[in-house]
Amino acid sequence: MPRDLGNLSTSGGLAAILLWSTTFALARSLSEQVGPITAATAVYLVGGGLCLARLGLSKKGLTRVLRLPRRYLFGCGSLFVFYSAAIYMAVGISNGRKQLLEIALLNYLWPALTILFSVPLLKKRASLWIIPGTVLALAGVFLVMTQDVSVSWASWRGHLQSSPAAYLLALAAAISWGLYSNLARCWAGPEGDGAVELFVPVTGLVLLALRFTVTEQTHWSLQALGEALALAAITALGYVMWEAAMRRGNLLLVASCSYFTPLLSTFVSCIYLKVPPSPKLWIGCLLLVVGSLISWRSVKDRPVSTTP
Repeated sequence: MPRDLGNLSTSGGLAAILLWSTTFALARSLSEQVGPITAATAVYLVGGGLCLARLGLSKKGLTRVLRLPRRYLFGCGSLFVFYSAAIYMAVGISNGRKQLLEIALLNYLWPALTILFSVPLLKKRASLWIIPGTVLALAGVFLVMTQDVSVSWASWRGHLQSSPAAYLLALAAAISWGLYSNLARCWAGPEGDGAVELFVPVTGLVLLALRFTVTEQTHWSLQALGEALALAAITALGYVMWEAAMRRGNLLLVASCSYFTPLLSTFVSCIYLKVPPSPKLWIGCLLLVVGSLISWRSVKDRPVSTTP
């Protein structure tokens, strides 16, 4: 693989992290106006159109995508669709904007899970330091989910029971994206091409079918339209660049840097949604960052190259 291609893919993955740091703020604002399923449908249909346009302008186009392994197309495609639907539902049904910050940080367990899953799936070699790294990430989420009460197991459990569906959807989304990030590299191969340009419009169609089964109050305004278009562009660009980074870039570097997304996302959400952050929120974010550095240093390639 040419060295500059790997560097370009890694840079794209880092750019995707910056773009994604704005999604929770925009998604919550848009969901409040048009509903979570309507918001997700609009974002992925428009973003899917951009992806199909990019696919049509490429040299090999759809033929290249359809030649990919079936387990990648259907396996990773299913994980992609599930993640997109789950995270928008979690954002939409969260009880207020303050709880949204908790949902976002719970979703941001996916960087830790990406590194953790890389050990069995990509045959990475991990030291025992991966344990405290993962524990710190979990501790950060635990701390954030006890913002308004004392730090205890009982208070955390009670807080969780206040909106269990939103928390479970966010956790399921984190697990599915951690699996997707590794399986995309495992099944499509680092030298192969991905199918994100196909996954995004398919997600839009699945969400459109789901939209016909639910009733939502929608109010489209210039602000909602602008947020939908911005999210569509972010979705198309972010996923394409992340996919390339996971397959051809430095996976561990990009995954570890993605731990900074909670800090960026929280900062953007607090400003855009006008939510005052608590000290526990920032401490929880910092625990995620520290956990990322420990996890990154604990995982390396095995000395002998193996093919998954």
